[in-house]
Amino acid sequence: MPDIKLSDGKKIPFSKTIDGFEIANKISKSLAKDACIMSVDGELKDLSFPITKSVKVKIITAKDKEGLEVIRHDAAHVLAMAVQELFPGTQVTIGPVIHDGFYYDFARKKPFTNEDLKKIENKMVEIVDRDDLTRREVWDRDEAIKHFKEIGENYKSEIIQDIPKNEEVSIYHHGKWHDLCKGPHLSSTGKIGKAFKLTKVAGAHWRGDSNNEMLQRIYGTAWTTKNDLDNYLQILEEAGKRDHRKLGREMDLFHFQEESPGSIFWHNKGWDVFMRLQNYLRKKQSEAGYEEINTPDMLDKSLWEKSGHWEKFKENMFTISTKDKRVFALKPMNCPGCIQVFNQGIKSYKDLPIKISEFGKVHRYEHSGAVHGMMRVRSFTQDDAHIFCTEDQITHECIEVTNLILEVYKDFGFSNIKINYADRPKKRVGEDKIWDKSERALLKAVKEAGVEYTINKGDGAFYGPKIDFVLKDAINREWQCGTVQVDFNLPERLNANYINEKGEKQKPVLIHRAVFGSLERFLGILIEHYNGKFPFWLAPTQVTICTITEKFNNFGKEVYKKLTELGIKVEFDSRNEKINYKIREHSHKKVPIILIIGEKEKKENSVTVRELSIENQSFLELDKAIEYIKKKNLNKLKI
Repeated sequence: MPDIKLSDGKKIPFSKTIDGFEIANKISKSLAKDACIMSVDGELKDLSFPITKSVKVKIITAKDKEGLEVIRHDAAHVLAMAVQELFPGTQVTIGPVIHDGFYYDFARKKPFTNEDLKKIENKMVEIVDRDDLTRREVWDRDEAIKHFKEIGENYKSEIIQDIPKNEEVSIYHHGKWHDLCKGPHLSSTGKIGKAFKLTKVAGAHWRGDSNNEMLQRIYGTAWTTKNDLDNYLQILEEAGKRDHRKLGREMDLFHFQEESPGSIFWHNKGWDVFMRLQNYLRKKQSEAGYEEINTPDMLDKSLWEKSGHWEKFKENMFTISTKDKRVFALKPMNCPGCIQVFNQGIKSYKDLPIKISEFGKVHRYEHSGAVHGMMRVRSFTQDDAHIFCTEDQITHECIEVTNLILEVYKDFGFSNIKINYADRPKKRVGEDKIWDKSERALLKAVKEAGVEYTINKGDGAFYGPKIDFVLKDAINREWQCGTVQVDFNLPERLNANYINEKGEKQKPVLIHRAVFGSLERFLGILIEHYNGKFPFWLAPTQVTICTITEKFNNFGKEVYKKLTELGIKVEFDSRNEKINYKIREHSHKKVPIILIIGEKEKKENSVTVRELSIENQSFLELDKAIEYIKKKNLNKLKI
């Protein structure tokens, strides 16, 4: 007799076809009430999915990550339902789940307004109250294409044409409305609840291609409770105030423009902060025994084919065809170039581990709709490092790297760190026995590091398992930054060798490592985390000297000279403006210290010190003020 094996190890025997509703009811009435979908041998299915053989089943509720995601997926469908009920003739395209919410792209000539969003949201509440039942059907491909064309859904018919022939054409019905979708979904629209909110409308090209027509994208968020929604909206409001794009303009750090989408135009102050961030890590890496290199931005297609990137990543690569018919790609990753450096000359087991770092500029094609300030760009600098080691050295090196990463985050004020361990994905290179070995080694390192971790099944890189480091910022948002990946495959593919104790060639293990991930993105995170109020050592302008009138400019210049000689980033504001105006302006630019110079200050060889976020100002002798500023700059992060 077949059995249903539950996640706690218990078994439920059955003699007929059974579904998720029945399984949940057999476990408990409360679980049946809370059930969203289920996992059947690791695959997510509707609760109505019929089970005819022995399988492992887990009932998913809204407390699970997958449960929250399916609520958001259903909310996207309900959004599309509401739009088509309110605005007949609007075509629907795609509506995926994204981090913290969902969106749906619509083809409609008339732009949606904020008033429209409110109407749509109210209609969504009506649809939830209707509690329309959900059911899934599998349609014949040609019939599905014909059907969607007949009802004017040309985008849907185009999507169906691109579905691989070996895949089912899955159609979900919510009451009378239906959509092409893989699923799974909740059993009815009422299961979504009312903890959702539409947040904004934006433009997006069909399939992310700027040559295609412009669609309208409506974003929304959905949560399991009203309290969770309110907390998120509060964070969203605060995030708007801290937006790095807004602060970047106000602080004169950088800008973006359409002539180079997804790339940053660094201004002098912003570039200075970027270089200090880079030099900070450069110093840490040097102390940890890393050798820094630099490799070409552009490499021949043949090398990317050997590495496996061409097969797995070519859609995200910028390519160039030359007159001599060679095809090159701007590097999306630094690994292959680094291995070419390792391959120069003979390496002995006595040389290992060899730690090679690179601040490599990489380029990846991101759809225009996905590009977002410094957080999602097409051109960025990776703080890559690659450690070539023996199998016996894996655990020690992974622990060393983990400790380095956690130490760096602590220096920047991030103490709430989460680690995600990810094992082999379905699409991967290399033999299973190699994956077994690398997974065991990395998991051992995570456990010995003594940090909290979660397991993300099947989310590893295509060449090896990995651990990702997730930071929590000042307003409790999570950011995945650092990573450590154990790779037995790339050295094999790119013929990296060392001479072992027996005098034979052997493949090294390759540990990929990043601390910040992307320096640009990490700097964007820092701007929002600090709300522009950088630590003194990293501030774009550390001190501004403001004279009350021009007759005090000579004394101001003396103070300016003394501070610049100490390496302090200082500005001198001698403009003929009222002092309160100057103070407000520089405070708005988040300058940590403003020194005010007037009659009293000149007479007593002193300055008035006004510090950002400190209400009271102080009057100090010049030497004491300079000593105070020196101490603020002489912390462990100074580079």
